[in-house]
Amino acid sequence: MRHPILFALLAGSGFAMSGCEDSSKASVSRAIDSVVEVDHQNMAELMLAAGDPAEAVNFFATHLQQHPDNIQSLRGLARSLVRDRRVSEALPVWHRVTAHPEAENDDRVMLADTYIRANNWAEAEATLNSIPPTHESFDRYRLEAMIADSKQQWKRADHFYETAAGLTTRPSSVFNNWGFSKLTRGKPAEAEPLFNQALQHDPTLFTAKNNLALARAGQRNYRLPMVQMTQQERAQLLYTMAIAAIRQGDTTIGRTLLAEAIDTHPQHYEEAVRAMRALEAGGQG
Repeated sequence: MRHPILFALLAGSGFAMSGCEDSSKASVSRAIDSVVEVDHQNMAELMLAAGDPAEAVNFFATHLQQHPDNIQSLRGLARSLVRDRRVSEALPVWHRVTAHPEAENDDRVMLADTYIRANNWAEAEATLNSIPPTHESFDRYRLEAMIADSKQQWKRADHFYETAAGLTTRPSSVFNNWGFSKLTRGKPAEAEPLFNQALQHDPTLFTAKNNLALARAGQRNYRLPMVQMTQQERAQLLYTMAIAAIRQGDTTIGRTLLAEAIDTHPQHYEEAVRAMRALEAGGQG
């Protein structure tokens, strides 16, 4: 009499064990998926931060073949194409990103950035104008400043440069761009302290050193700035100031600076040598 009950219990136990196995397999599968996803995210971050741009493009493009609607991979591909200087290819990818249901305002900012890199200032401005003014970010104001510069709206540009500098812990590039804007306006005295601020935040930024030399030469101050520099950088800054001096009619000073640049450079300084020969040939003529 007990056999049916026993069989029922055993059968019930079998189903329970089968259910546990299925549940266990599902849990393992979810865990593996989670590990794979975390690994992909870590690899994606590594590719964007330090990977070779071309390799990063291949990495994200391959992932998108399997997951065509993954917005993180779309962003990664767009950013990597920009890093690889394939701007014309990056634009349609950014369009896919901004059309995605999970798109954010930062994506539209990056689309505007790519338009600027493509020298399409009108589309960049239109894209930024489509973003609500409540979205305040470093990249947005950096681009707003550049667009204002391109339209010679100097007060507006100054406002956006100042705002952008206050929204990042690494404002060296902003101060450098702001200073260069002042140079293009013919205001080297106002540009000089901005380049100094850029170098305070990043003493290795050579473009800021070179622009600082230009700003000082623009005031006919041909003394090298007191900044950290290698021997090769010193020669390059002397060359920059020499060319600026010659263009301003200070030919004798320019010749002296060229000679010093040639003597200072640790290798043969072809550009400075050519400039010296051209100067001497012009003087003989």
